[in-house]
Amino acid sequence: MAEDPSQTRWSFLDFKMFYDAKFGRKRLPESQDGEMDKPASNGAETSNGSTHVKKTADLAIYEQFQNQNRSSVHTNGVLSDGTEWRPQKSLLPAFESTEMRNLAESLSRDIIRGNPDVKWESIKGLENAKRLLKEAVVMPIKYPKYFTGLLTPWKGILLFGPSGTGKTMLAKAVATECNTTFFNISASSVVSKWRGDSEKLVKVLFELARHHAPSTIFLDEIDAIISERGGEGRSEHEASRRLKTELLIQMDGLTRTDELVFVLAATNLPWELDAAMLRRLEKRILVPLPEPEARRSILEELLPSQPDEEKLPYDLLVERTEGFSGSDIRLLCKEAAMQPLRRVMALLEERQEVVPEDDLPKVGPIRHEDIEIALKNTRPSAHLHAHRYEKFNTDYGSQILQ
Repeated sequence: MAEDPSQTRWSFLDFKMFYDAKFGRKRLPESQDGEMDKPASNGAETSNGSTHVKKTADLAIYEQFQNQNRSSVHTNGVLSDGTEWRPQKSLLPAFESTEMRNLAESLSRDIIRGNPDVKWESIKGLENAKRLLKEAVVMPIKYPKYFTGLLTPWKGILLFGPSGTGKTMLAKAVATECNTTFFNISASSVVSKWRGDSEKLVKVLFELARHHAPSTIFLDEIDAIISERGGEGRSEHEASRRLKTELLIQMDGLTRTDELVFVLAATNLPWELDAAMLRRLEKRILVPLPEPEARRSILEELLPSQPDEEKLPYDLLVERTEGFSGSDIRLLCKEAAMQPLRRVMALLEERQEVVPEDDLPKVGPIRHEDIEIALKNTRPSAHLHAHRYEKFNTDYGSQILQ
């Protein structure tokens, strides 16, 4: 007796549904006549040359193809009018699974930045750090002909120094000068509560950086991500060890590729970094406290002297701000500028009624006594470990020998 083909077909579908339920695969939607819809390739369904995106997670991949507004039928990359059609570079590389693509899209939405628009001129002082960064990153991108063979550019650069000295500004200036894709990474960007996702995020991050090369990966406060790994005597979570190992593997892989992907790391605690990470961060640049000339430039920019007002004592400020970081000097200038405003606010509080905005009194100039009060009320915050940074720079840092 001949076997009914429909029974064989339905038994195959029953087996497929059992397989999907057992291994966690999504069940395909059924049409009105009971047959399963044909799955679209790569998450999209193509008909007559137009692409219809089914999932919102895939919009980032297909949006530039939709914007081309091409309705003509093409075959093997040749349009109906005979011209060759070449798609633009995709926003995401080709990943092996939907899960990795979703992680890449979340990273792209969160951390990919355009031009940070920070110039070298906006950073006062730090001439040695600027020179080393230009030599390590800027020149290889502008003149790649010279940086081949043994002179291949450094792929890992560490910026270390006291807090508030301009490490983040230097990293943004590098991205601006080189016009690279800037990945601003913190611990929250690559740490996930789901088991195994942290390592995948690190892997996806470096694949994205290679796809968008030339690119700059800036790891801010890297000591929070990859501090010294614990041995038998130190307790460390397994997930933390896996994250650190994956980061080390990915950074080691950058030295074996030709893509211009630079890893810029910044830390206030360089002595807590793992030795394997220090080896991969080949250039280690000290970002010190500002020198007298740099402090004077910062003070003159933040507290400019007006022609019809009393000239501010810049020499006194430079002398009294020894050990101040750039951030501390900014707080000092803010405190000095608040003194004239406090005098105006005291007059306004004496009045019972609210003064209209057009009748508000003008804020007066900054006086010498305002500077003295600001110096008494502001203390440096980054000078305590200056000797440790100097010792670390002597042991591991990159120097410029004149």
